[in-house]
Amino acid sequence: MQAAAKAIAQARPRVVAALAARLRDLDLAEDAFAEACASALLAWPQQAPRDPAAWLWRASLRRAIDAKRRAAVRERAVPDAPPPAPTPEEVLIALDEPIPDERLRLIFVCCHPAIGPDTRAALTLKVVCGLSTERLARAFLVAEPAMLQRITRAKRKIAAAGVPFEVPGPAAWPERLEAVLATLEIAYAQAYEDAALAGETASFAAEVLRLSRLLAELVPQDPEVLGLAALVRFAEARRPARLDGPGAMVPPEDQDVRLWRRDLIAEGAALMARAADLGRSGPRQILAAIHGAHLSRLETGTTPWADIAGLYDILLAVRPSPVTEVNRAVAVGEAFGAEAGLAALAQADAGRLDGWLPWHAARAGLFARAGDRAGAREALRAALALKPAPAERLFLERRLRALG
Repeated sequence: MQAAAKAIAQARPRVVAALAARLRDLDLAEDAFAEACASALLAWPQQAPRDPAAWLWRASLRRAIDAKRRAAVRERAVPDAPPPAPTPEEVLIALDEPIPDERLRLIFVCCHPAIGPDTRAALTLKVVCGLSTERLARAFLVAEPAMLQRITRAKRKIAAAGVPFEVPGPAAWPERLEAVLATLEIAYAQAYEDAALAGETASFAAEVLRLSRLLAELVPQDPEVLGLAALVRFAEARRPARLDGPGAMVPPEDQDVRLWRRDLIAEGAALMARAADLGRSGPRQILAAIHGAHLSRLETGTTPWADIAGLYDILLAVRPSPVTEVNRAVAVGEAFGAEAGLAALAQADAGRLDGWLPWHAARAGLFARAGDRAGAREALRAALALKPAPAERLFLERRLRALG
């Protein structure tokens, strides 16, 4: 059952994207895929398919066509429509070839200007990546009912506006590109929070790595596109060092630099050099520079925390957010002491951050360094109550035991 669930999670982005492009209906695509998944969980333990994605594609499409026929009979009392002509996707499936990759197309559909800027990224993460509404609400620091309303309204707008399910021409890219970049950035942030890649966002890291490279090839003159591609490579370069022997998360300052991937570091550095040549800075380039500063320990042996805190100051000026304030407070605490870090942390909006695990982890670390063991224990228990991923849970539990 666990293997089937993993195969479904890996296939979901490809299949739902292809279904949405074929059916021109996001809700129908998601509903049909959910029905196919229910059938898969019953059928696969007896006989697992050679290609789970192809199986799910065929099963989902059959269910979607059946649903449309039933709706036509109910609403118009007309005979069933003849089967549709085979699409390129179906032809390829018949030849046992992989489903065409439609994810980038669907990302651009969900980032259409008809949808509000605050909803485009959330809708894409829900439809393309399958992120739960609960997880989306945590990522965007809003209540779950509010996030559900955003998603529902966005889907209705797509249907009402007749948004074409196609990648627009280059002239239309500027009005959508920021939303596309925001989507990929948030998707990667979800994967980055899971050091062991053991949760529902496990596939996001490799996918954003691939899509960011594709975007850098398609839009080579946009420095923020290059900055995002560099950011993801710098962060993924540390992935092999993010777990210790028992499987607990290892923070950046404690990682074994010999395990860092020099190939990804070199790719990221080349992308940053290209972005710098374009002469226009932005938040993703600043974030990439922060990750690059962490990587400088590979050469110097120390982490330049004061420089990192300064970069967060710039990022706050360019793109203020509670998340940035928390990360800045951690860097300030490392560079200038726990009291300075706690003072910086006090400036963050605690009300919005209460459901965000790194906020509680940052509080715990700064409280412990300041000698407030009771405050650190309380913050760690609050973090553990948010059901962290396995590697992060082991790390937090270890810190809690160390405090007595």
